[in-house]
This record gives sequence, structure tokens and C-alpha cells, in this order.
Amino acid sequence: MKAILLAVCLTLVAAEAQAVSRYISTSMSCAQVQGAVRGEGVAILRWASPTSGVPRYDRYVRNDRFCPSGQEARRAYVPTADARSCPVYNCKQIERDRFFFKRRLFPHN
Repeated sequence: MKAILLAVCLTLVAAEAQAVSRYISTSMSCAQVQGAVRGEGVAILRWASPTSGVPRYDRYVRNDRFCPSGQEARRAYVPTADARSCPVYNCKQIERDRFFFKRRLFPHN
């Protein structure tokens, strides 16, 4: 039993350690950026901020399946060689309407 548990743990660690491709979005077209994210499922896109020149980057995903638990894929935009705002998705925390849950759990009489 201990051997099976150890094997499962090692498999999970190995799955998390898979390499994620990195791209410089401003050296690619919007279609190439979207194709890379769609084809690999996950990619890190980098670019320099147009106003300050500070390097920026984030992890972008194909859809919700590539987000950690409690997060969802939301539309984001990155600069590319041919577009100032190329639509892609990245993971963001799921926001629950606290007021809705408060009303449902503790209704006013």
C-alpha cells in the first residue's frame, strides 16, 4: 500500500514539473500566439511594456481545464507584432457574489 501511495505522489510531482513553453509575444503575429497557446494548452508570454519598457509576462491557457482549482479562464490581451491587443485567456480566481450567498444562507425575515 505504501508503494502505491509513493508511486501516486511521484507521478503527481512529475506532472507538475512539465516544462511550459515561453514566447516573446511581440515577435509573433496574433494568430501565431493564439495557435501556440491553443496547441500547447499553456504558454508563458513575455513582452516589454510600451510605456515604461518594463518586462511583463504571464501564464496563458487554452481554456478552464488548464487552470488550477478555484480559478477560471478569463479573456486577456497581449501585444503582438501585428496587433496591440491580441485576445488570449489566463487564469483568474473565481469571484463569488458574496451578497447572493449571504442572502441565501441568512435571509432577512
